[in-house]
Amino acid sequence: MKTPLTHILRSLAVITILTFFTGIGFASAQSTDTVSTGDITFTSIPTKADSIKAFKQKKDSLKKATAAKTENATVKTAKSKPADKSKTLWQIFIAGFLGGFAAFLMPCVYPMLPLTVSFFTKKGGSRSRAVGQSALYGLSIIAIYVGLGLVITLLFGPSALNGLATNGIFNFLFFLLLVVFGISFLGAFEITLPGSLANKMDENSEKGGLLGIFFMAATLVVVSFSCTGPIIGSVLVDAATKGERLAPAVVMLGFSLALALPFTLFAMFPSALKSMPRSGGWLNSVKVVLGFIELAFSLKFLSNVDLAYHWNWFDREIFLALWVGIGVLLFLYLIGKIKFSHDSDLAYMSVTRTFFALVVFAFTVYMVPGFWGAPLKSISAFLPPQSTQDFDLSNITSASNTTRLSDNIELPAKKYEEVFKRMPKVKGVDDWYDFDQAIQVAKQLHKPVLIDFTGWNCVNCRKMEADVLPSPAILKLLQNDFVVAQLVIDDKTSLAVSEQFTSQLDGKQITTLGSKWLDLEMLRYGSNAQPYYVIINEKGDALVPPQGANFDVAAFEKYLRSGIEAFKNTP
Repeated sequence: MKTPLTHILRSLAVITILTFFTGIGFASAQSTDTVSTGDITFTSIPTKADSIKAFKQKKDSLKKATAAKTENATVKTAKSKPADKSKTLWQIFIAGFLGGFAAFLMPCVYPMLPLTVSFFTKKGGSRSRAVGQSALYGLSIIAIYVGLGLVITLLFGPSALNGLATNGIFNFLFFLLLVVFGISFLGAFEITLPGSLANKMDENSEKGGLLGIFFMAATLVVVSFSCTGPIIGSVLVDAATKGERLAPAVVMLGFSLALALPFTLFAMFPSALKSMPRSGGWLNSVKVVLGFIELAFSLKFLSNVDLAYHWNWFDREIFLALWVGIGVLLFLYLIGKIKFSHDSDLAYMSVTRTFFALVVFAFTVYMVPGFWGAPLKSISAFLPPQSTQDFDLSNITSASNTTRLSDNIELPAKKYEEVFKRMPKVKGVDDWYDFDQAIQVAKQLHKPVLIDFTGWNCVNCRKMEADVLPSPAILKLLQNDFVVAQLVIDDKTSLAVSEQFTSQLDGKQITTLGSKWLDLEMLRYGSNAQPYYVIINEKGDALVPPQGANFDVAAFEKYLRSGIEAFKNTP
């Protein structure tokens, strides 16, 4: 299954590898139900009044048992996601590893490779001693960065990290942070740590033994911060928004491993250094390319804030226009038509650089049809919803095909419809935005309710809405057999004072619409994931175990049909 993160990681991998080989070209020219009703004992009661009382007790016991069974099934499902969590952590690790590889190609790091290897080769005396010392050097780099990740985890905690993905202030700060990093990589200024710290680390590195090797690694970390800092910040931002407890430590493990491996491996095989490209202007080109990428991804965080707070000015076409503009500038840079202050003159283009420029140009052209409503599925998870687009040709062509089977039944006016007019929608599906109202409609139509716990800023939600839910077989089920409720857990719309309440989970005051639905999801169904799909009956009871993101169309269709079958068999 290809998640959106897989798409972006794969894209980053391609960009990084191509950039590396571009550099070679330059150098040559630059993550059992335990409830039982079996022990309920029915006692013979002599009086009619007592019989009625016993009947009520029996009914209440069975009701509690059923509720407990549903809750256990839900909790069991929620606990049966270690593979999903593990997959997420692996994705975070890979993102960190790619970031570390990009950092290795920075002008502050790459030129230090031959110097460091030469130092260990000469100081070690024997090859085995040099290999041992270089391995300790690499482990020290990893220890420093992983330690930083653990400190971040301890300072913020898992609940705070989980909140970062939907917090408007943090998303806006992330946007500004990535813009600053991008501008820094373009050459406007350098982000550095105090020179006194670097000098102190350098002095301690002259000590002998393990301590000296550790401080030598710390010197590399401090001195190279002007280049690695923006990349570290970017991968940490990405990890923090995943909400995993160990995300910062895992991403720093991947980052430091990619950074430390070249120093260790080339110290083991120093002769291989001859095949590496020499330092030169191509290193700055790598830096500039990453600067453009930082600027492009910063827009995602600005879009998150715009959607959650209903600013309604950062539409899909504006986002696309900025990405196309960045793509054009990057293409012009690669072919040598624009140059920044730290760039060397480009005498001619290497084949590798030409190929990379072609990829950038093709990707830019691919985005252009999006101005007229093309879905752009490969990047749809990162774009603002298509419902924010002012001019969409696909709406014109599909409007006549959209039907509602409830047209002959008088339904209530939708609550919050105006609030969620820009919410991502699956064309042809009639969504409701309030839990109680969805149940009311389900009673009128005699259908089960499919609750879609979603979010403005949920990447996997956009992936489901683009690739899975519009599939003909699933779309038909959603249109004909379900009342679909979209409950947006990160919406910032304020609740009326009369609707505000205190959460039974943590005692906090629930004041926004999004926090109301998140509290409902956690309290009633034992999860805080998005997307999270729950099929319920008219009483609000889960009919089958809920499901998270599932990009297998056949499997998701099977899940929906199981809910329909369970609804039909419910007395």
